[in-house]
Amino acid sequence: MPHIERITDVPEAAVAGVKSRFEQRGATVKVTQQGSTSLYTLEATYPDGSDALAGLGHVGLLAAKANLEAPLAAGAEAGASGVAVGAASAAGSGASVLTATQAQTAKAIVNIFETGVVRGRYDQVTLIPGDTGHLTYGRSQTTLASGLLHDLLALYAGNAGARFAKRLSPYMSRAAERDLSLDTDTGFANLLRACADDLVMRETQDAFFDLAFWRPAVESARAMGLTQPLSIAVVYDSRVHGSWAKLRDETNAKDGSVAQLGERSWIQAYVRRRLNWLAQSPRPDLRATVYRMDAFQRLIDQDRWGLALPLVVRGEEISALTLAAEPPGCYTGPAPGTRNVGLSSPLLRGLDVRLVQLALSDAGEPVKADGVFGDQSAKSLSRVQTARGKPATGSADPALVEELVRTVFG
Repeated sequence: MPHIERITDVPEAAVAGVKSRFEQRGATVKVTQQGSTSLYTLEATYPDGSDALAGLGHVGLLAAKANLEAPLAAGAEAGASGVAVGAASAAGSGASVLTATQAQTAKAIVNIFETGVVRGRYDQVTLIPGDTGHLTYGRSQTTLASGLLHDLLALYAGNAGARFAKRLSPYMSRAAERDLSLDTDTGFANLLRACADDLVMRETQDAFFDLAFWRPAVESARAMGLTQPLSIAVVYDSRVHGSWAKLRDETNAKDGSVAQLGERSWIQAYVRRRLNWLAQSPRPDLRATVYRMDAFQRLIDQDRWGLALPLVVRGEEISALTLAAEPPGCYTGPAPGTRNVGLSSPLLRGLDVRLVQLALSDAGEPVKADGVFGDQSAKSLSRVQTARGKPATGSADPALVEELVRTVFG
């Protein structure tokens, strides 16, 4: 079954770039002028039914800026209240309405799968041996090898309020080229972690992942007549994790269509088939993710098709409280220069610590910029103090903190 991706309102100057990115992903592209305007619609058809990556690169995403600035479909974080899904949606009758909370809950389930927490780890940088995506970053773990990491960073850096845009500049061409040496570039990983403290980055991640994964999942569900919140969560997880189209078509061919089986029976068949596919994969990193289908099967067994709260997924509680909580691993303070930074009990955490660690990393120190000041941070700080002709105390007073942070932003 062919898969079609479409992007509208593309400026004439951007058409070639968007078309090229579609073609790089195996699509045949049709370009149509929108009336007598200088805007174009690009329609990409993937004839083999393989997954189409919805991220179209910086050029394509800028062309879709109007869509990003509008309330995002299906209860996105930008504040939409919900969306009609199901085969009857277009007619406006018989459709199910996915509320904003149900959409957040579906995303939270996948956040737990991807980063282990309800709100997702915007700062998480991961490198799993054998993962063909190589370096992954952010709430939904966008990958270096797919080109989507570059697309995300380009969208962020293109925002006038992006605090780390200048710092990212030297890495952008390498990310665009999918330079796999970035897998082990400690400075790059630490910079990505620090970017998550910028609200602009967190909101960019939310918008980007909605455009690249959530909207296509809702559209896929609508096209098939899947309306239940749990069904949409299953589709969304597969769009993020990969091979949705392959397993969808296999389920249709071997078990029957949604129309033949009914929605709930089809989803159960799909979950079983995907679990078996993961369990039998030759890739150890995929075999290790069968827990995703185990979690969905548990929700099915509990008859949680409406995703009513509270839910427990892999030991994490999804509730109104946890959905509204501050995302872990992101710091809004204390401001640099407002306190001493050094070893203490409990360990110091915060924005000032992260920026000090980033400065230490810039100086060549083997420190992880996780915003937690531990023994390695203290040792690295001592060495930098010695290099600067200062007493090697492993602790920085407010003046030294400000001095180090100034080096981060040049």
